[in-house]
Amino acid sequence: MKIDIGCGSCKESGYLGIDRTAWPGVDIICDINEGIPLPDNTAEFVMASRVLPYVNNLFAVMAEIHRISVHKAVICILAPYAHSFPHLSNPLFKQKFDEYTPRYFTGSFFQPASGAVSPEIPDYPAPVPPFDYRLLRMELFYQYPFDNTLYESEELEILKTLQSNVVHEIMYHFVAVKKPITPEELAAMSRKAYPEPQALLKRRRHAQNRQV
Repeated sequence: MKIDIGCGSCKESGYLGIDRTAWPGVDIICDINEGIPLPDNTAEFVMASRVLPYVNNLFAVMAEIHRISVHKAVICILAPYAHSFPHLSNPLFKQKFDEYTPRYFTGSFFQPASGAVSPEIPDYPAPVPPFDYRLLRMELFYQYPFDNTLYESEELEILKTLQSNVVHEIMYHFVAVKKPITPEELAAMSRKAYPEPQALLKRRRHAQNRQV
């Protein structure tokens, strides 16, 4: 089963839609802060597009998503990048997301060979969470004027480290781990293509048009 958490009025096609508001197409009306009314080991793919910044307790919600996920289920998260003034000033955002976030989602971090790098956390080691999500892919979406080919990837890496308002959103693909899994399995999964939120299609088309 594929699940779209916080689907709103634009549920992903072929997904079970979950939202706290009875939008057209929503299949289960619930507040994910209070749990997700599905059995253990139900979901094979979970989409959480632009919803997790609003939850009260991120670890509690991620633990609930882990509960309903089967072993090796893939979880796609699209979220606002923490180091952006419009996001910092949003009073409704309770959770922050950046390149360090995947380090807090597992006690056995895996860095995929491709995609953005999740740096080590200095000085204050991440505690082992009550779930295990291994990173398969992480992608950064830059905001204007950094979203075109004028900038090399090395330049962007330096810019986003030195200043705010370079990256607008960040997307992760994680695998929910419930049984032993090898680095070879993780590497193979990290090379696969996975679904993305509809919200990204417009952004990708806009970026392509700017590069033409």
